[in-house]
Amino acid sequence: MSGVRAYAPGRVNLIGEHTDYNGGFALPIALDRGTHVDFDPDPTASSLKVRTMSDAVDAGSEVTISLDTVPGDVGGWGAYVAGCVWALRRRGVDVPGGAMVVTSAVPVGAGLSSSAALECAVVLALSAAAGGPDLDRRTVAAVAHDAENRYVGANTGLLDQLSILHGAVDTAMLIDFRSMQVTPVPIELGDATVMVVDSHSPHSHAAGEYGARRRSCEAAAAALGVPELRSAAGDDWRRVDDPVDRRRARHVLTENSRVLDTAAALTAGDLHCVGRLMVESHASMRDDFEITTSAIDEIVRTALGAGAHGARMTGGGFGGSVVVLASAEAAAQIEADLPEQVERSGHPRPTVARVRAGAGANITTR
Repeated sequence: MSGVRAYAPGRVNLIGEHTDYNGGFALPIALDRGTHVDFDPDPTASSLKVRTMSDAVDAGSEVTISLDTVPGDVGGWGAYVAGCVWALRRRGVDVPGGAMVVTSAVPVGAGLSSSAALECAVVLALSAAAGGPDLDRRTVAAVAHDAENRYVGANTGLLDQLSILHGAVDTAMLIDFRSMQVTPVPIELGDATVMVVDSHSPHSHAAGEYGARRRSCEAAAAALGVPELRSAAGDDWRRVDDPVDRRRARHVLTENSRVLDTAAALTAGDLHCVGRLMVESHASMRDDFEITTSAIDEIVRTALGAGAHGARMTGGGFGGSVVVLASAEAAAQIEADLPEQVERSGHPRPTVARVRAGAGANITTR
């Protein structure tokens, strides 16, 4: 049995936060950097030995995972790999033992889906090494999602996995989380660029605050008598009695509209409109969903002050990164001045990177 190499990119969400588990819409891009998994199967082995080769995944560490692993056996970053073994075997895939090496360029805790990139690459590598069945992209996404939700214990939606698996160069993906339909949206930026600013304030999807937001959305949907907030009308949030649940519902319902408007503006090449919608989205996450931090808010203010078309927090919240859309002139100023300005405000010094929409996950035989 030959060795396998799988690749899965990170992702950044242009707009549409906490809408996935509410049956709504999001508009992510796959990044032009990601995680490689090299797997040498050994049909005689009863375990998987996994070694990391990059700082993004605890460089130099190693974990051994039994093929019969169950939730609770493995913690830390290794739980994401173990969860993929567990989820595949539950679907009848005869996962072989062997040796795996993980190399990643996706920073952990930056809101760029490092965990989902690892999961998707591992699922692709293990399923290919098992010799079938061939898994379509939706099934790979479901397996990776099961690993994160039911093995690791992070109650997330499918945004990350679908983004990573459907990515395409210079293309955003309009995802409808009710139908799971993914519609490509070409990105024509001219001299403008997309930037990701890592706040170096790591966040954790498994933290209680993420779960609290999800429960609040479920409570708001129940109060409105709908199965999920997507099914409510645009201003139905006004009918939710609980003030906290009402604000959470307002964010989700208005965010869905912003996603659709952003996709239309990108198609039309109206970057000023895209930027305005990004700013509105950030305000909604800050005031209604209450998931931004002072460092994230300062990065957004500084980027906009430098002339960016738009800037907003991206990811689950409580840290992570800011996505910025800026002209060439504003992007140069942001790169030169923003890290020092934010640091002078008393926050960790952020790092700025220009990114481009890249290809989705793929697999090759070595």
